[in-house]
Amino acid sequence: MRSRSLLLGVALALTAPLMGAVPAQAIVGGTESTQPYSFMVSLQYDAPRPDGHRCGAVLIAPQWAVTAGHCANSPTGATAGVPRGWKVRVGSLDTTSGGEVAEIDEFYRRHNTYDPPGEDIAVLHLRNPVRAKPVRLAETTPADGTPVRILGWGAASASCDDFNDPNCFPSKLREADTEVVPLKQCWDDDGHTLPLCVGRADPPVGPGTTDSGGPALVRVGDEWVLAGTVIGPGDRGADFPDMYTDVAKNAGWINGIVTGTDVPPFDPVPNVEGAAKVGECQGSVVRAATARPEDPALALTNGHCVPSGRPVPGTALVDQPADLEDPVTIADPAGYPQTTTRATRLVYATMTGTDIALYRLDKTYAQLAAEGAKVFQLSTTPMRIGDQLFMAYASSRPQCTVEAVVTHLREDGYQQDDAVRYGPSDTCVSKPGYSGTALLAPDENTVMGINNTHNRDGEQCTNNNPCEVGQDGAVTAVKGRSYGQQVYRITACLAEGSRLDLHRPGCALTGATPPATSATPPPSTTTPSTRQP
Repeated sequence: MRSRSLLLGVALALTAPLMGAVPAQAIVGGTESTQPYSFMVSLQYDAPRPDGHRCGAVLIAPQWAVTAGHCANSPTGATAGVPRGWKVRVGSLDTTSGGEVAEIDEFYRRHNTYDPPGEDIAVLHLRNPVRAKPVRLAETTPADGTPVRILGWGAASASCDDFNDPNCFPSKLREADTEVVPLKQCWDDDGHTLPLCVGRADPPVGPGTTDSGGPALVRVGDEWVLAGTVIGPGDRGADFPDMYTDVAKNAGWINGIVTGTDVPPFDPVPNVEGAAKVGECQGSVVRAATARPEDPALALTNGHCVPSGRPVPGTALVDQPADLEDPVTIADPAGYPQTTTRATRLVYATMTGTDIALYRLDKTYAQLAAEGAKVFQLSTTPMRIGDQLFMAYASSRPQCTVEAVVTHLREDGYQQDDAVRYGPSDTCVSKPGYSGTALLAPDENTVMGINNTHNRDGEQCTNNNPCEVGQDGAVTAVKGRSYGQQVYRITACLAEGSRLDLHRPGCALTGATPPATSATPPPSTTTPSTRQP
């Protein structure tokens, strides 16, 4: 149910898989606004659009605005805290100019799961007050059939999927007049705080991508009042009409924060320093003990994360062109970007024997240190049963225990050796979006392993359903079990300059030359494994 509503606001964290979806239309059936609304707000941070717009919001006091809860996401998923780099443009028809610009220095979300949907709402505090006239909150829930005006800067048509196309995502405000319709057109009553249902299906009228948090306005006397803010589509399987929060039902929570009488405390922020985004996966920047400050840094993630394609079973990709479109982002302790760097080369990738990929970066270890980025040491010793570790998620750092060292882990034609299974299963899990997460030693400075897979359905040895194979050949597959890979073998294969040398004594990665031969595999090729199946 939540996929399109998250897309409407371009939520943070695990949004990358959502970006491929076709966006809904903008304020369909409306027109470009000719007069500004003093209270209309463009929320701007971490936006996919070049104009910086991420979501709509509404000014309700000189230093306060409301938006959708899923538009106010911090890297660690806090419900209340201090953001970084968030700003608003208030009272302008254009997202790029005019009005007043202010920084956001506090945010408060009612929930961090956006459920119940009627409470998918957040309050934003402006560092400095603005002069623009705010809008009043509706005192009562508007009845079905009540005329409503909706505003937004969303996509221009249903076929728009290019955030860089100004014809698809114009910077000019649009508006449409519609009405409140029966809730059953959007949502099945489940006993929670219920949303409003606003818009029409035929002809379609409603919000679209990057319109979340924008207003539903009703007329009271000679002024507009705020009846709701955009959540997104309901659970009825149709794009229109759409759900909006019922502001009147959330007024007590909003006013408690704005007046200072009932302000939630800031959430504790876990230290997630060093968590990195490597392509579509998680990862970390690592160094061997022999690495020099002037050596190019290396980023570690899973072999199955390589965008150009997974290495086939029994092979490794060696010295290939870098295939990451986006920079590698390294987090600060609060999860915000500390710095970025680009991959210049895919040094190595395999899914045989282990599941790893190493990228050479365009910055040295000394440069990253000067920029305050966290770099981890690569372990030179294997993990064992009972070892304690931390999972370096981008949003948290739970503590785990190695429950078993698995002789062979098989999945969809691949086999990894000496994999580790960890728990507890309710906190230390591998799931979509967590691939490549570093497994850290208790010192939180050393990468012991790398998270790579979990058994999703309970099947044996199929894709997304790894199985354990013991020394006696017994096969075990348990739904929900999570696994990681050892990394101690990597360091023996690294030479000066962050070069991979598969012929070094002690190097046992897939593709390494056996000790009995001096044959040199050609560079920039796929090399076969020397491991036995």
